[in-house]
Amino acid sequence: MKFDTPATTNPIDQLKVIGKPTDRIDGPLKTTGTAPYAYERHDVVQNQAYGYMVGSAIAKGRIASIDVKAAKAAPGVLAIVTADNAGKLAKGSFNTAKLLGGPDIEHYHQAIAVVVAETFEQARTAANLVRIDYVPTKGVFELAAAKDSAKAPEANAFSGPPDTAAGDFAGAFAAAPVQLDAVYTTPDHAHVMMEPHASIAAWNGDKLTIWTSNQMIAWGVGDVAKTLGIPVENVRLDSPFIGGGFGGKLFVRSDALLAALGARAAGRPVKVALPRPLMINNTTHRPATIQRIRIGAARDGKITAIGHETWSGDLPGGGAELAANQTRLLYAGANRMTATRLAVLDLPEGNAMRAPGEAPGMMALEIAMDEMAEKLGLDPIEFRALNDTQVDPEHPERPFSQRQLVECMRIGAERFGWSKRNPKPGSVREGRWFVGTGVAAAFRNNLLTKSAARVRLDGRGTVTVETDMTDIGTGTYTIIGQTAAEMMGVPLEKVVVRLGDSSFPVSAGSGGQWGANNSTAGVYAACVKLREAVAQKLGFNSEEAVFADASVRAGNRSVPLAEAARDKEIIAEDAIEYGDLDKKYQQSTFGAHFVEVGVDVATAEVRLRRMLAVCAAGRILNPKSARSQVIGAMTMGAGAALMEELAVDKRLGFFVNHDLAGYEVPVHADIPHQDVIFLEETDPISSPMKAKGVGELGICGVGAAVANAIYNATGVRVRDYPITLDKLLTELPQTG
Repeated sequence: MKFDTPATTNPIDQLKVIGKPTDRIDGPLKTTGTAPYAYERHDVVQNQAYGYMVGSAIAKGRIASIDVKAAKAAPGVLAIVTADNAGKLAKGSFNTAKLLGGPDIEHYHQAIAVVVAETFEQARTAANLVRIDYVPTKGVFELAAAKDSAKAPEANAFSGPPDTAAGDFAGAFAAAPVQLDAVYTTPDHAHVMMEPHASIAAWNGDKLTIWTSNQMIAWGVGDVAKTLGIPVENVRLDSPFIGGGFGGKLFVRSDALLAALGARAAGRPVKVALPRPLMINNTTHRPATIQRIRIGAARDGKITAIGHETWSGDLPGGGAELAANQTRLLYAGANRMTATRLAVLDLPEGNAMRAPGEAPGMMALEIAMDEMAEKLGLDPIEFRALNDTQVDPEHPERPFSQRQLVECMRIGAERFGWSKRNPKPGSVREGRWFVGTGVAAAFRNNLLTKSAARVRLDGRGTVTVETDMTDIGTGTYTIIGQTAAEMMGVPLEKVVVRLGDSSFPVSAGSGGQWGANNSTAGVYAACVKLREAVAQKLGFNSEEAVFADASVRAGNRSVPLAEAARDKEIIAEDAIEYGDLDKKYQQSTFGAHFVEVGVDVATAEVRLRRMLAVCAAGRILNPKSARSQVIGAMTMGAGAALMEELAVDKRLGFFVNHDLAGYEVPVHADIPHQDVIFLEETDPISSPMKAKGVGELGICGVGAAVANAIYNATGVRVRDYPITLDKLLTELPQTG
């Protein structure tokens, strides 16, 4: 199905199933511990052996020698694979460094061997017996030190151009009567999802099956085939349940490759899970940024110049953190510029993490907007509203398909009690706490990508959906089931959803906030074909047929849906493909975050007291699971604001706090009551579903809202995240 004109009224608009706050259909499996996660797939293949990864102990250099004699002689050992005996391996299209290193080492904890044994304990013990001599070489491990050597990265479909400009930024900024020129920094962040990277691999002749934890099945199949040098049709990936990904499982990682290599060497299935300390340095992370923001405004508050420059680092051949991209679209201003620079660092690979670009970019931009509002003597919400735009500021001929940013802020302000806020920093105290409130805008683009599905109707009236779309804990099973139920006129209990298998049609996959809208649109397209086939079989005109109450009717005639497949199952397959509407219209999601904090007057301890998110993100397909996505994102944003930071050993080039004892994330006691409001909105420019996506919007701007609330509470402006008490303590107002 080609979607190249705005959606009109269609069966989804009935909202009998879609749009209802529906319990997750996979909930019983999750709550009873029977959901089949990758490492626990005891049912799929027998006689599984265990693999344990050996990670490099240096960040850069080469292996002089590797001695596996003692490890091979250890009890239970079946095979040991290194670059010496793995055979020729290529690098996947989505990998920056090789998944199996040696003799050259590209980063700390790069996989250099896998030891396969009968038990996990035997594999781990033998792995510790592998002896490696290294020849280390000097590396670059600090972004600030490499900043001056950073270069403009190559443009691609995701990033856009590294430099953008409109008007005369330099001249307008110099002439502006009110100016802000400030630098902000964000540190490296880890995904630390609950489920580690894990895979089971088995060969059947030259056919390879990997049961894994992966967000993008088709990408993974392609990269496994390319890395091993085997035909794509010989690779099957199966990932029905994923215990969190946040972008860290968009790409095949070393667990999958090592399981495949270990299984080939041992001649039996092998399972590999990366222990937490190996995950953080071996897999991907969100790169640190340095961001310079300049804003010039007239005294009435209208922005006349806005510029955003950002620096990040990655391994050679890697990509930049696109922290300036939202600044191209969020606020008006005739004179503007953005610049993205990428430095070469020898740290582990930087890559996508929830809302890549906007999440760290808005941590800076939305503090800058608050600082500018204060300089102008304006309320932070009024300043943002004054500089709202209904068109792409760089290309004014492109209107936004929907843009309710100001409505989000107005509604949020009323719900949160913003009018009671004292604008004077450090002026509100309750007992031992300074109290303050902060606001920030939320923004995330709506990304469109082809997505396919197959739909089956059987003689019992059951509708089965098959697509390689994945559920990373987001509720995908349920919204896909709701879509099929709405389209075919059956209750949700009569829909079976099968996901995550590469033998199914290729979907959008889970990532970038594009999964819900695109994957359900693909199911919609397949259901349109199924409706046509059913109508034809039953002798109805498909244009007139109504699918409802498990029946098909037109005029005075009604036939049970199951009747169409009484003799033979009916199968339909199709994909949603997009035209050029995204070129004619700018498609984005918007929101506003409100936060109230307390800051201890003596210790500078920060406590979150209230949080509110207001979101305008097209049709919300399932408000219950969407709310869960937003409050989870808000929690991640709070963590980024207050505690999350990968500490870099700048001598040896690794993340020191590479486990959950040292890498701090929010726990229940850190997070207060969270409210979420979804604006009533449909976007017919986006897809037949008129939806967009909301899972990443919820993190965008949260960090800045926390920072702005802390400033309002204390008068201390911190521009370097995380905002730990040592950055506040010496600057707190004096108390009697």
